[in-house]
Amino acid sequence: MNDKLGNWKRTHRCGDLTAENIGQDVCVMGWVQRRRDHGGLIFIDLRDREGIVQLALDPDRDLASLQKAEQVRNEFVLAAKGKVSPRPEGTVNPKMKTGEVEIEISELKILNRSETPPFMLDEFTEVAENIRLKYRYLDLRRPALQSNLLLRHLVAKTVRNYLDGQGFIEVETPVLTKSTPEGARDYLVPSRVNTGNFYALPQSPQLFKQLLMVSGFDRYFQIVKCFRDEDLRADRQPEFTQIDCELSYVNKDDVMGVMEGMIATIFKEAIGVDVQLPMPRLSYAEAMERFGVDNPDMRFGMELITITDLVAGSDFKVFADVAASGGLVKAVNAKGCATFSRKELDDLTDFVKIYGAKGLAWVKVNEDGWQSPIAKFFKEDELKALNEKLGAEVGDLLLFMADKPSIANEALGRLRGHLGQKLGLADKQNYKFAWITDFPLFEYDEDEKRHVAVHHPFTSPLEEDIPLLDTDPGQVRAQAYDLVLNGSEVGGGSIRIHDQSVQSRMFELLGIDEEEQREKFGFLLDALSFGAPPHGGIAFGLDRLMMILTGADSIRDVIAFPKTQKATCLLSEAPSEATEKQLQELGIRLRARQK
Repeated sequence: MNDKLGNWKRTHRCGDLTAENIGQDVCVMGWVQRRRDHGGLIFIDLRDREGIVQLALDPDRDLASLQKAEQVRNEFVLAAKGKVSPRPEGTVNPKMKTGEVEIEISELKILNRSETPPFMLDEFTEVAENIRLKYRYLDLRRPALQSNLLLRHLVAKTVRNYLDGQGFIEVETPVLTKSTPEGARDYLVPSRVNTGNFYALPQSPQLFKQLLMVSGFDRYFQIVKCFRDEDLRADRQPEFTQIDCELSYVNKDDVMGVMEGMIATIFKEAIGVDVQLPMPRLSYAEAMERFGVDNPDMRFGMELITITDLVAGSDFKVFADVAASGGLVKAVNAKGCATFSRKELDDLTDFVKIYGAKGLAWVKVNEDGWQSPIAKFFKEDELKALNEKLGAEVGDLLLFMADKPSIANEALGRLRGHLGQKLGLADKQNYKFAWITDFPLFEYDEDEKRHVAVHHPFTSPLEEDIPLLDTDPGQVRAQAYDLVLNGSEVGGGSIRIHDQSVQSRMFELLGIDEEEQREKFGFLLDALSFGAPPHGGIAFGLDRLMMILTGADSIRDVIAFPKTQKATCLLSEAPSEATEKQLQELGIRLRARQK
């Protein structure tokens, strides 16, 4: 039988008690972390979200409470009254906020009992993730996850306070909306009232926040759930949270300036780190040339060097042929890595193949020159020129990639990031930001034989590139900007198209004819015809940002109830089958029920 709470009132949380509370009568409530019986004296570590405090039960003070304490096991829920006292000499724990004190218990209540948990709820026990996710309500009692979610709360609060101070207002946008082309797959929701029709869960509030600018709200924000039905990774979920912003009468520098202030405030308030402003800015072209990717890790050097011109006339046919066909030959100098074993070099070759590369050439720089299967193909003057261009010194490992530009850049760029992790150059406590700007507006889809938007079809081209829309769309640059932190894109946005004729032309270039434009985006085109102000915005991935702030290895460790990499919830067993009655009401017939 459990005790009733009655008129007991909690006065303090467990983790809040310090030496300043000595002599006070307090009432605490929480879960039993552990119980220790010292032959007549019983000590209980009581835990809540703020931390742990030690309860001391002495038969001379209250025999009834001691007898109750003898029944207590881990994860029982207790309420305890007593006086805060200093711990006896030699028992102080300087690693705990409450380590100088204990509570001398005068009355104890067992509010609820607990079965033996499937795993220890401490920070030391390693538990398989599928078990953690199945019993997520227990996993969330553990200090590390509680700390992550408390920090997430602080970040959300900081964002709201900062944006409010900058003149933003928070507006909620619809969750049941319309499916539109481009981007990832939508999650569709069937309508019972409008049989045969479907809503889509929003991939972002993009169109609605633009409409809010047309409506005159000037500065909008929302901490909002978004949904994408795409393949998952460690830093991706089917439902995720964005810090979503839109501003009127701004250019890209205005947007980036306001958002830099927000990020700097988050880092200062959340983890006490001063972010240096303004943040570095690189054009997309510069990022690709130096790092091979548009989300470079700026915590270390090891930049990519283009050597196409130096190897075009060499006897090494692989390099010469790629150069002759308009491809790219690039290299990276892994300083001091000539000690890599053959297996390690084979592993690097396997790594770049993930990104479509056919192989990887390597050179170890030794006292007596190059050690490599490709060394014999280069003349003495070519070797000298390459060594100078790559800054090669004895002990270095030179890695070469030759392919069409898209593959050469990405494969070698990803390899650079991989080496940074492998060599310990990517310190999690070192936060390096960079804005990437002036992305291409379009990329050509070889499968569909048409241009597609690099960001989304509402992004405005650079004004000086607008004439190229009719003559050379592939060369048009976008007024787009991504914020990159430690090799991860944490935010992305653009100046939007606010002229109806330009937006219609953009749709045409994407292969969306006038009829489809009206069907999918008629409401937006109409809105732009009623005096839409110049506007732009950005969205930050809150989950990914929290992953970096906490140093977590998985995005699932900063979300209360995440999905697995197969987009399932092990706790609630979602998704699940619908009943035949539900399907009939929705006018849906399944082709087959999978067993």
